[in-house]
Amino acid sequence: MIGKLSVRKRMKNSIFLIILVMSLLMTRVGYIQFVEGGELKEKAYAQQTSDRVVSSKRGTIYDTTGEVVLAVSSSVETVTVNPTHIKDEDKEKVAQKLSEIFELDYETVLKRVKKRSSIETIVRKVDKEKTDLLRVWMEENNITEGINIDEDSKRYYPLNNLASQVIGFCGSDNQGLNGIEAKYDEYLKGKAGSISKVTDASGGTIEDNPEEYNEPQDGDDLVLTIDATIQAIAEKYLKEACIDNECTDGGNVIIMNPKTGDILALAGYPDYNLNDPFAVDESLPEEEQSSKMQSLWRNKAISDTYEPGSTFKLVTASAALEEGITTPDKEGEFTCIGYIDVAGVKMKCWRYYRPHGSESLRQALMNSCNPVFIGLGQKIGVHKYYEYLNKFGFFKTTGIDLPGEANSIFLKEEKVGPVELGTISFGQRFEVTPIQMATMLSTIANGGVYTKPRIVKQIISNSEVDENGNKKVTNIEPEYADRVISEETAKNILSMMQTVVDEGTGKNAKVTGYSIGGKTGTSEDGVNTGKYVTSFIGTAPIEDPEVVVLITLYNPTGEGGHQGGGVAAPVGGQIFSEILPYLEVQKNEEEN
Repeated sequence: MIGKLSVRKRMKNSIFLIILVMSLLMTRVGYIQFVEGGELKEKAYAQQTSDRVVSSKRGTIYDTTGEVVLAVSSSVETVTVNPTHIKDEDKEKVAQKLSEIFELDYETVLKRVKKRSSIETIVRKVDKEKTDLLRVWMEENNITEGINIDEDSKRYYPLNNLASQVIGFCGSDNQGLNGIEAKYDEYLKGKAGSISKVTDASGGTIEDNPEEYNEPQDGDDLVLTIDATIQAIAEKYLKEACIDNECTDGGNVIIMNPKTGDILALAGYPDYNLNDPFAVDESLPEEEQSSKMQSLWRNKAISDTYEPGSTFKLVTASAALEEGITTPDKEGEFTCIGYIDVAGVKMKCWRYYRPHGSESLRQALMNSCNPVFIGLGQKIGVHKYYEYLNKFGFFKTTGIDLPGEANSIFLKEEKVGPVELGTISFGQRFEVTPIQMATMLSTIANGGVYTKPRIVKQIISNSEVDENGNKKVTNIEPEYADRVISEETAKNILSMMQTVVDEGTGKNAKVTGYSIGGKTGTSEDGVNTGKYVTSFIGTAPIEDPEVVVLITLYNPTGEGGHQGGGVAAPVGGQIFSEILPYLEVQKNEEEN
């Protein structure tokens, strides 16, 4: 009896254990199925699928005519290997041939060919001529698996250095790294494709299971406002000026259409070759090489600030005329005695040693007489003056469609006293960007209405079509803000600017047959640095302005000195002499 009970008890225990184990197994299976299932499925797919990325073709970048190509992607190929599909006895032979055709280090290639992975990149973006040599060799040696040759694209810049700091360049992964290439990367890059192949668990080929090709989607094309001809003219004369005047820190030129805000040219010197953006003097220490490259890539007209000097007197004159404080041609309204006393501080005229004497506002601008504009600033007052700075857009970035735009540096209004206002009134002890200055004059040249600068005017889709079956085109329209000054004030400023070029400090910018207005400027590049910034800002034709030109030269150290009238104004004249005929601006018979 006791024996029967013992057997029955053991049976019950066994059944209980079996049920417990089955329950645990079912719980584990359920957990794997419903909790870890998704993750394990992805891992299995990744293990049994060999994916290779097919780069999309970046969109083409055109100049404003839509005919000159500034950046384009050409078809090239990328070579990868799947080491598990290459026979052990062939690996050294394969590595030898790959290193030979593509001029690579044999040991490095051999390591990749022998590596235990599903895909290893051997070389990117090579011309088809070389990959064709590889195809022939593979056929001759009956190697049908393990080496992949896939389509790819390579960025190419047909005009090399032209507009380099505007266009920017791409990295090896086809991503925009600078300029327009970076700013509009989302539009330009398109969508990458892929080549997928399902394999067995060991990475082997499954019969009757061909590769799946997912076609890449090309990026959108861009049409810039940059005119390649005008850009080339600007770069030519900027380079000459920087070399002739020994400008240690280079320079830049902005040419803008004041009616639309179109940037027709934006040149910087020194520049770099877009097809080889990482080229640098290898004899320099590594840190200096990196600093040099960053300097060449930097668009100083957008990203750097400077003291504008006397070119800023245009703002003071505009505010004074608009407020009815003065008029352009009242004889003897002002008297220059070589300085002006402001709160007990004598603030000198640049020609203090031979004062200008009796002047009208026109003559004061023509002579670039500091005391007159200091006095006007005092009459305008800090609050009102800062209102005009705000209207002209100096307290915010312009919003130009380029990366890295800087903002101005001004004292806060509540910290500005009489002396500080005096220095601001003739353009010193604050900093603005060149693009802010060009936009300021464009506002005046556009009859007093603020015009936002732009670089891109059209986006052409390569993936969407309109109702007529043509590529979808998105136009980026010009943008305008509120009126800053009246049309009458704007005309008066332009008229006085013409006098500056005809008879004053800007006479070196004069071009026979054309009515040109301008203003020169010279300022210190920082406090007690011994460096100067010299500039010229101008517009033409005065009757109906079509272009605004700003030349900024950093630290000219040549024999010609550092005054705007002698160094920067001649560059303005050279540029106007070529771009006005190119734009088919009619000559003025009276000017002739």
